[in-house]
Amino acid sequence: MSKRKLTTNLCGKRVKLARVERGMNQLELATALNVDCDLRVDQNSISMLEKGDRFVKDYELVAFSKVLNKNPLWFLFGDDVPEEYK
Repeated sequence: MSKRKLTTNLCGKRVKLARVERGMNQLELATALNVDCDLRVDQNSISMLEKGDRFVKDYELVAFSKVLNKNPLWFLFGDDVPEEYK
């Protein structure tokens, strides 16, 4: 029986998309989060988060939004934010 990988977050792929869109590598994103938001994360944490291997805390989502210049809801729903959340 094969093991199926369970994803622990909905927004990891979108964090990566936004990071790449801004021309940042994982270390640069971790540094920006540390400097701009006083959020202590390292490159490995960013990598695990983007792969869906790490949970995303609510305050981290706010910090990603600030640093990557995206609406927090975009990280959860992409461009298809349900009307009830707009």
